Amino acid sequence: MSDRCVVILGIYPPLLKPHVRAGGREPVSMDTFSALACPLDGEPLNQSGTCWRCPAGHSFDVARQGYLHLLPVQKKRSLDPGDSKEMVAARRRFLNAGFYQPIAGAVNKAVAPGADDAKPLACLDAGCGEGYYLRQLAAANTERSLALVGVDISKWATLAAAKQDKRPRWLVGSNANLPVLNGSLDCVLCLFGFPVYSEFARVLKPGGILIQADAGPDHLRELREIIYPSLKPEKPPAVDVPEGFLSLGTEAIRYSLTLESQEAIADLLAMTPHFYRAPAEGRVRAETLETLAVTVEVTLRRFVRDSAATTTTPR
Repeated sequence: MSDRCVVILGIYPPLLKPHVRAGGREPVSMDTFSALACPLDGEPLNQSGTCWRCPAGHSFDVARQGYLHLLPVQKKRSLDPGDSKEMVAARRRFLNAGFYQPIAGAVNKAVAPGADDAKPLACLDAGCGEGYYLRQLAAANTERSLALVGVDISKWATLAAAKQDKRPRWLVGSNANLPVLNGSLDCVLCLFGFPVYSEFARVLKPGGILIQADAGPDHLRELREIIYPSLKPEKPPAVDVPEGFLSLGTEAIRYSLTLESQEAIADLLAMTPHFYRAPAEGRVRAETLETLAVTVEVTLRRFVRDSAATTTTPR
């Protein structure tokens, strides 16, 4: 399907707290996701106390804060990859203030419960950051129990996620080598991240759902006009359907947002790649602002794992 649905939002609902359902009901039950794969050889990992081991003897210890580091040093491109501690802190403050609640609400609606409601819905957030969208999914879900897992290449992001909610499985890992067993997931989220479709197809069950969110042409345009001398022409939105998937449609989320403090404006800038791309004078101009009205525009694409397609070579 290629239907396009446009949602215009001006007022967003209050932020859902991590352990409270909409309407004040008790939180949905949460199962522990355990279908983990060794990042070195792809074999199943089994837990023994605070250690996970594969049959070949590779072992990985659970950190004191509760997350599991599954990004081997030989697969890192830098000493400390991903978002910095400061970027993660800015994103946590900004998202927990509810500014992107309409995006989270649209993602929650896009996560279909699936046919077998007797089993937990296994959902992975690929590039989970500090875990906001998985927490919102858990808070809003009323359909079935969940088994949630978040993967991020930044240890600071995964640490922040683990500190805020212990129920999901939080992993330091890479989208290029997801430490998850083949065909173990009902849903994959890739929200403002780096999609690796072959990996998403590998870890999803046939009929599983992929939900991808990307910035639209006007996303944060007002901020970009302030920090850059001129704006580059926007790339046309992606229209291709990834190999191994079928399209379930596209939704545009667009609304205006007014930030009324220097702190909120600074957090928004710090949590985006624009903080490093913008020239110094542009960042200074942004730092002097006390209020800023910006456009939020996000394209939400939804795909289903084609049951007739074959995955890439198993790990």
